[in-house]
Amino acid sequence: MTTQTKPIEAYSLPTPNGQKLHIMLEELAIPYTYHRIDIGKGEQFTPEFLAISPNNKIPAIVDPEGPGGQPISVFESGAILKYLGLKFGQFYPIDMRAQVEVDEWLFWQVGGFGPMLGQNNHFNVYAPEKIPYAMKRYSDETHRLFGVLEKRLVGRDYIAGDYSIADIAAIGWAQSAERYGITRDEFPQFYAWFDRLNARPAVAKGLGIGKEAPGTSAVDNKDAAKILFNQRAR
Repeated sequence: MTTQTKPIEAYSLPTPNGQKLHIMLEELAIPYTYHRIDIGKGEQFTPEFLAISPNNKIPAIVDPEGPGGQPISVFESGAILKYLGLKFGQFYPIDMRAQVEVDEWLFWQVGGFGPMLGQNNHFNVYAPEKIPYAMKRYSDETHRLFGVLEKRLVGRDYIAGDYSIADIAAIGWAQSAERYGITRDEFPQFYAWFDRLNARPAVAKGLGIGKEAPGTSAVDNKDAAKILFNQRAR
């Protein structure tokens, strides 16, 4: 079993994408340091952060004990979950058929369930101009995606059989289900899964990381990012 002696450096925020990383690290029970990327200050555009996250988005990690014992950075939440699952042999299956199943639902989340809910939230809550077509389009797609998840969970406790990174990827985005009009009467399988996951201590803790305490600002502690930045600049 792989052990971690040096903490993984987690650059993140308590958003649904950031919560995927927080939950995974808590489930693995490995040492990590949370660094808050203050997007209000533009920290996502610093050279050090861009060295580990070229898309200037959170989350990103630096693992000081990467392949061959050398540091490695990983960006994009789905890639991070797969990296950690493979490295530590948890929440990602060994069997190739089971891997395909987990990957399908992981990519379903990163390609649809997250982005479409994000667009729903943007056009219905934050957009300065209310565009009925966009509001309806993304509301309808949100409802459809929850319906896909509802059907998938019939007869299953978890999305891909056993508890996996597919569940971890989706649960943060699922927290706003009621806001999107997703009711318990219409989606009983989803809410049984929702309650089951939220009852896990690591999920509950991961969802709260960064909300009560701001954590260490990436501006104040960028040593791990500098290692990668310097290596890639050579």
